[in-house]
Amino acid sequence: MADPDTASIDPQALITWFEATKEPFPWRAVRTPYTVWISEVMLQQTQAATVVPYYERFLVRFPDVTALAGAALDDVLKLWEGLGYYSRARHLHRAARILVAEHGGELPRDPDALRRLPGIGPYTANAIASLAFGVDAPVLDGNVIRILTRLYDISDDARRVETRTALWRIAGELVPPGQAAAWNEGLMELGRRLCTPKAPRCAECPLAASCRARMAGTQAERPVHSKKPPIPHHIVTAAVIRRADGRVLIAQRPVDGMLGGLWEFPGGKCLAGETLQECLRREIREELGVGIAVGGQITKIRHAYSHFRITLHAFLCTLTAGEPQAIACADLAWVTLDELGRYAFPTTDQKIIAALVDARG
Repeated sequence: MADPDTASIDPQALITWFEATKEPFPWRAVRTPYTVWISEVMLQQTQAATVVPYYERFLVRFPDVTALAGAALDDVLKLWEGLGYYSRARHLHRAARILVAEHGGELPRDPDALRRLPGIGPYTANAIASLAFGVDAPVLDGNVIRILTRLYDISDDARRVETRTALWRIAGELVPPGQAAAWNEGLMELGRRLCTPKAPRCAECPLAASCRARMAGTQAERPVHSKKPPIPHHIVTAAVIRRADGRVLIAQRPVDGMLGGLWEFPGGKCLAGETLQECLRREIREELGVGIAVGGQITKIRHAYSHFRITLHAFLCTLTAGEPQAIACADLAWVTLDELGRYAFPTTDQKIIAALVDARG
């Protein structure tokens, strides 16, 4: 890929547009290293409008690094409930404890030091460094990749390592000295509002005069991405095991795995050739060491994660042999329906809870 002429871009055009039109998000009202960190992590793979109420509640509950570090992980996950990508919350909590123990409760200024904290990659480290500390560090996320490949009409596959390396270099050359914060945030705003994946609003873009893809009419074709493999689909079962006193059994997922630390109704993925009932009996035996009788189906839920999709079948069940043990989970609890609200659940299990509440009337 040939190096483009980065001098053809006028950074002041973007900065002027951004300062005049930026939206009043709460993380722009009071900017500290801590609030920049929290907002940047929440904004990963999540739309700004969705983040706003979560950000505001999070800052009320955990106003600084010390408060976050001193909280129980369950409390952090409960506050994060519904925002998705829960590893972000676990990483925030673990990083806060590292910051208190090793950095006096302060985020480091240096991007390399930031990258050594859990959950902080190159983009987030540079975003924090530039927005919170004014470091002349570039950012490169999906929005910026889209903007740069359009500005320079880059036809190379944006998923290739060589192309990403070149884009990081271009992004670095474009940062105006002493204005990294406004430039980087302007790029993010441009990608969110105007230089969108579909139907970009080129006529309103402050960089339109320099955009080679616009001149060539190829903006809809940029960035170029290699074809992704098909997204797998899994059939999953869940057991709502109910005791005679009406309490139901919930299990906590292992902290280091997918959806780690969240609570769920136990179950798992169907193997080839298994019926739903066979799957559920096997999973409960392996996970809890007990036998169950599988009753009627409570609900069926379809849900998409980033790399796969599931159809989840939830059944009402009763114990037939043994006492549940936390064999393949972190913890267990027998709770009433009213007590379920104290625990953090994934979206799928929240829908199971809603079905249980509806059935109760």
